[in-house]
Amino acid sequence: MSLHQEQTVTDQQIRDRTNKLIATIKTQSSGKLEIRDSRNRLLGIYDPRTNETRDAANRLVARGNVLTSLVSTF
Repeated sequence: MSLHQEQTVTDQQIRDRTNKLIATIKTQSSGKLEIRDSRNRLLGIYDPRTNETRDAANRLVARGNVLTSLVSTF
């Protein structure tokens, strides 16, 4: 009998005052955090190894995790 260890990936949902889903942050198996809007479009990625947040076009946005700043509520 083999033992299987399941890795749980937790998603962090970002919602507005009316509980409407705005974005979701997912932890990838690499440890990077990925943010997607409510239509599942990639907004950006934070890499804790390099401490960099990059937008969907892979442009450096900032040092540190500023993923939520990539969300537009309009």
